[in-house]
Amino acid sequence: MVDVGAKRATARVAVAQAVVRFPAAVARALRAQGMRAKKGPVIDTAIIAGTMAVKRTHELIPFCHSLAIERCDFVVEFATSTELVIRCEVAVTHKTGVEMEALTGASVAALTVYDMCKALSHEIVIGDVRLLEKSGGKRRVRADKVVQ
Repeated sequence: MVDVGAKRATARVAVAQAVVRFPAAVARALRAQGMRAKKGPVIDTAIIAGTMAVKRTHELIPFCHSLAIERCDFVVEFATSTELVIRCEVAVTHKTGVEMEALTGASVAALTVYDMCKALSHEIVIGDVRLLEKSGGKRRVRADKVVQ
């Protein structure tokens, strides 16, 4: 792991997203069913799974530090008629950032959506997993560019 002992703790935030693309018929069916599948409520289950993943990122990614997460929020909404965007925002006051936690949360939430909906189609695609923003360390990043 990277030695963060000499760093000072600061408020750190990261936002990541994943996009789930559905075949048009599947997206229509899900909306008609109130985003419920045979396994249950799709969005609520994805948020729970994503939150669990955020809290356990250090167990999944070998060199991540264990962090006491202070905040984890999800926004899940259709950006188009077939694209569900999952945004995960994670915050902590620590000596290291939470980019991997946000990326893991968005990814696992998207995987959960796939799992909940795969009975409807195996043509569902998970894509565009990326960091949207991070702040609190040496650099501030927003939408793929360094701001500071």
